[in-house]
Parts: sequence; C-alpha cells; structure tokens
Amino acid sequence: MTGLKREVTTPLLYLFILGDTLGAGVYVLVGQVAAESGGAVWLPLVLALCLALLTATSYSELATKYPRAGGSAHYVHKAFGPFTGFVVGFCMLAAGIVSVGALARAFGGDYLTEFVTAPVALVAVVFLAALALLNAYGIRDSLRANVVATLIEVSGLLLIVGLGAWVMSRGEGDLSRLTDLGRPDTGALSAALAGAVLAFYSFVGFETSVNIAEETKDPRRSYPRALFGALATAAVVYLLVGLVASVVVPTDQLAASSGPLLEVVRAAGGVPTWIFSLVALVAVANGALLTGIMSSRLAYGMAQDGLLPSVLTRLLPNRGTPWVAIAVTGALSVVLALTGETTDLAATLVLLLLIVFTAVNLAVLVLRRDRIADRHFRAPTVVPVLGIASCLLLCTQIEAQVWIRGSILLAVAVVLGVVAARRRDRIPSADRA
Repeated sequence: MTGLKREVTTPLLYLFILGDTLGAGVYVLVGQVAAESGGAVWLPLVLALCLALLTATSYSELATKYPRAGGSAHYVHKAFGPFTGFVVGFCMLAAGIVSVGALARAFGGDYLTEFVTAPVALVAVVFLAALALLNAYGIRDSLRANVVATLIEVSGLLLIVGLGAWVMSRGEGDLSRLTDLGRPDTGALSAALAGAVLAFYSFVGFETSVNIAEETKDPRRSYPRALFGALATAAVVYLLVGLVASVVVPTDQLAASSGPLLEVVRAAGGVPTWIFSLVALVAVANGALLTGIMSSRLAYGMAQDGLLPSVLTRLLPNRGTPWVAIAVTGALSVVLALTGETTDLAATLVLLLLIVFTAVNLAVLVLRRDRIADRHFRAPTVVPVLGIASCLLLCTQIEAQVWIRGSILLAVAVVLGVVAARRRDRIPSADRA
C-alpha cells in the first residue's frame, strides 16, 4: 500500500496553520470572550496565546522527531502504549469532529443571513458534504483553496483593524474599555481566565497541522518555521482586532452579537455589511476544511497504528487521500451539527484539547529517552512542564456541565481503548502498520 503523498511545502504549511488559527474563533467567539471578561478583550487573547505557545513548542519537537500522520495519538502511543494512545487519539478525533460540527452550525448563522435564510440543519449537511469532497480530491488542492481563503481571512481582519482606526480618528469609541476587566459577579483574575478558555479556541489551529507532517516535504526543517511564524502573525492580528473591537463597540453589544466583528463594520459605516459577512463565511468554511483534514488524517494514522479498524487506511487511487476516514469523520460531524449548539460544542472542544495537550506535554518528557539519529527541534525542558501546568489551570475554569459531557466521552474512550489495546495485542507485530 502506498503512503500519503508529500505535497506540502513550508509556505503551504505556514498558511495551513495561519488559516486554521485565524479561522472562525475570532470571527465568532470575540463576543463570548467579552461576555466573560468585560471590555478588555485583548487580555484573554494575549493570555491564551502565551498558554498555547507552550504546548505548540512541545508539538514542534514531536512533529519534527516523528513526522507521521496520527499526531497526538501517535506520540502518546509511543510514550505510554496503545491504550493511552487510543484514549488521547479518541479525544483529539472527537475534538476535531466536534469542531467541524460547530463550524457547520456557525456557517448557517447570522453571517449567512446577510444573503439567504435557510434552515441551519440543511445548510450544515450541504456544507459538510462539499468540504468532504474537496478533502477527498487531494491535499494539494485543499491547501490551495486554503491559501485563497487565508488571504481573504487576513484581509477581513485587517479591514476590521482599519475600520476601528477610522472610528477612533473621528473621535469616537471609548478607550477606557481597554482596562475594563471583569463582570459584576466576577473578579479580574477569574474574568481573564474565563475569557482565556474561550480565546484558547482561537489559537488551537496549530495541533491540526502535525497530522499532515507525513505529507510535508522536509518536515524537520519546515514545521518549526511554519508553526512559530504562523502563531506570531496570528498574535499580532488578534491583538489589534481585540483592541479595536473593545474600543469601538460597547461591551454589552459586543457580547450579545453572534457576529461580533460585524458590529465594528456597522459602527464604522461606509462598508456594506454583506462584504464582511462573505469574508466571515470564508473564514468559517476554511476552519472547517482544515479541521476536517486533520480529523481524517488522525483517523488514518490511528488505523495505521492498529488502534482503529484498518478499513480507515484505504486511499483513493491516484489521489492518495484517505477516503474512508474522510467519509466516516464527515458523517459524525453531520450528526453533531444536527444535534448540538455552537457554544456548547466549542466548550466541549476546549476541554478535550486540554486533555490531549496535557498528555502530549507529558509525552515530550517521556520520549526524551528515545534518541533518534536525525536532527530535530528540541524544546527547553521547562516548556512542557509549564505546558502541563497551563492546561491544568485552564481546566479549573471549565464549567461543570461541560465536564459532564467530557466525562461521558472519556468513559467511551476508555472502554474502546481497552478493546483496541487487546485487539492490537492479538495482531502479530510484523503485521502492524
């Protein structure tokens, strides 16, 4: 069986990470961050970036040391064995599927109503079917679509920054909101952490990229450059967007909107709202496409490790894409899009990722004993330690009802993990992928 094609260059990988990081999070969740933290939206964004950078650095070491599809599941599998690898892989896979379902619902929300009114369920099904077809058509074509979408996303966010500056140049807006941290029922620290949990969703595009390391040309050289370059770019853009949104739009208005950046466009005037709505829809679609790519490659990688049925490793002839994995993960996202709500799905996603990130940071430390001949990026030892602490800190801010949903998924993962580990132990080592 032929492997995945190496079609991804450093610029494509940079744009993959940037496109995923600058995706729907900032377009959809800025208002929710304001609801949690008050007018100082920029602070939770900066805090979330700093916390995300810790785990991103750990991923950079593992992705360059083990450039394989499967990402988090593969790393934890090597460090702790098939059972733990399956549990973490299941959480990562569930997070990806949940994210795509949430983005499908977001696509059918307020931004779309600028053009047409249609049932969210119908929009979600058609939207996800189209993304699955593009994913199956080929990684190179999918990432070319991402290049165009990412340029549109960045242009849209720069438009927001420009409009915010225009409003302030007219003497409008309120700079005092930049230091307004906390809500009537919460203190400043609690508000910053609660906002950071939601803002964290905006920075978690980096972990999807490790699942295409096997399709990247020279990943040991490309990955660190693409990762840190993309996160630096996203940090500057997000900080500027958070600043202008806080100044231009009253906090309560920002918090009440499901299209928060559209409020900046309305406040500035001079730009038709449908133009920005179109940009936002592209951002949501691009985030869903890239996360769908990650989910299918993760399922493929877990199947290669013997943790999921081998049928998921089937590739399309000539195209070299895992079509069965794409179909299965896409179908599960449809189910979630039809049965969940965007905010609940996003919160569940963050919890699942925090569990995954904790395990990955631990895996970095354990796998230091596995020395390989090839040179690779190495994180300072303190970084994964701080990464673990940051994940545990954010976990304390997760609401009880989200923990209940997450616990159910973890219970399912544990049961299936026991079955997968026993199944794999029965497979002769020579027959394992």
